[in-house]
Amino acid sequence: MLDYAAFPDQRQVLIRRILQQEGRVVCVELATQLKVSEHTIRRDLQELANEGLCKKVYGGAVLQLPRADDFAHRKEQDFAKKDIIAHRCAQLVKGDSCIFIDAGTTNLAIARALPADMRVTAVTNSPEIAVELMKRAQGETIVLGGLLQKAQGGCVGSAAVDQLRGIIFDQAFIGACAMNAEIGLTGFDFEDCEFKKAVIRQSNEVVVALTADKVPGVARYIVADAGEIDVMVVEESLGKDIYNAFKARDIRIYTV
Repeated sequence: MLDYAAFPDQRQVLIRRILQQEGRVVCVELATQLKVSEHTIRRDLQELANEGLCKKVYGGAVLQLPRADDFAHRKEQDFAKKDIIAHRCAQLVKGDSCIFIDAGTTNLAIARALPADMRVTAVTNSPEIAVELMKRAQGETIVLGGLLQKAQGGCVGSAAVDQLRGIIFDQAFIGACAMNAEIGLTGFDFEDCEFKKAVIRQSNEVVVALTADKVPGVARYIVADAGEIDVMVVEESLGKDIYNAFKARDIRIYTV
């Protein structure tokens, strides 16, 4: 067996692989597995954090995801997976309810998946999502205005937040950059994350739909603790340990 104490480069390669496969590492477990001290593992994790691969947390580290492309490019990626997730989300919506659909490519698919004859008031900060909602024969569409961010594909800022304060949502479908059971829901853009926080405060139920590449992982800014998320809709490839970690936060999980 390789002496990982004598070969730090190989040790970090292994830690990197575990992070990419499992999304998190625990110092005590790595120290035992690699037969080195916890201090050595913490130093390795600091070096990997300096590279931007992970974010150190109490007792270990979690995978830090790279910043995603802008809305126009993301729209063309993984559309088949997003459609499957979106149809499951659409089944959660009840008639005569008021819902919020956040900007995002998976949420765009949710707007397309809503039954055309369902009476629902749908609110969004995304012009493109609003166009899809307007194609439905029943229900109302409300578009929030403000600063339109090209990367996110939606309006954020004080104008959009002010409009939110007059609406209570039965459900909110929040766009997600990354989700981790320990840190929660995170994003890359500060204003967008602040806007999402405002939506969550106005919502009775918060739903997050994610493709497998976003779970588990962390981005730069925290949107919500995992306990603030009521429902997750994710791909069935989610690992058992990750699934159980989210279940322990009292999140209802639907896999597709």
